[in-house]
Amino acid sequence: MISLQQVSKHFGKLSVLSEVNFNLEKGNSYALVGPNGSGKTTLIKSILGMVIPSLGKILVDGEDIKDHWRYREKIGYMPQIGRYPENMRIGQLFDMMKNIRGNTANTDEELIRAFNLHKIVDKRMHTLSGGTRQKVSAALAFLFHAPILILDEPTAGLDPVSVEILKEKIIQEKNAGKLFMISSHILSDLDELSSHIIYLFEGKVAYHDTIENLKEQTQESRLGKAMASFIKEKAFTHAIPD
Repeated sequence: MISLQQVSKHFGKLSVLSEVNFNLEKGNSYALVGPNGSGKTTLIKSILGMVIPSLGKILVDGEDIKDHWRYREKIGYMPQIGRYPENMRIGQLFDMMKNIRGNTANTDEELIRAFNLHKIVDKRMHTLSGGTRQKVSAALAFLFHAPILILDEPTAGLDPVSVEILKEKIIQEKNAGKLFMISSHILSDLDELSSHIIYLFEGKVAYHDTIENLKEQTQESRLGKAMASFIKEKAFTHAIPD
């Protein structure tokens, strides 16, 4: 469903991504992990069309995304930090996004109700806590039944109950055949939510396989332990937190 072919990105003399190759298939959830500065954010922004690769190409459903934008309708995106017009009310934000998408008849408002956002639609964005902003971002990502969901640190700042609500939604939609890419430093969440793992190191794909295979190769039962064992074995100079 998404294919990255020899994707490289340079900012001047700085190489951020180097010959990245992988395919992402629907019905799977891919954990995107790596140390700070490994290229995860640039990779996500490249798929979203916010960063143009220096070399290589990205295909969505077999179509090169370069100079195209309609493919973005297939993607629901939850940023690590949602930035919205500060004086806009929550209800106005959802209405604005529906107007932009032009799709108000068939929306998924399950998270709006589960997070009780429908009860605070008149609250302005600048009055919201970080956790409530995360709830708004999550609800927006799932609002339009997108077949591809890209979630960046989705559980950061959420209270325990809201974390479980979001996890249940992710698992539900994955089981319905949607494609997920989830970037997080909370490996226990990824262990629960993901079927595959992509480990980036210094802009290159250092590992891409199923989590089950990684655990089998390292003889570890938890993803955090398996990643630590893999990193140690490969003698990487940076690690990721458990």
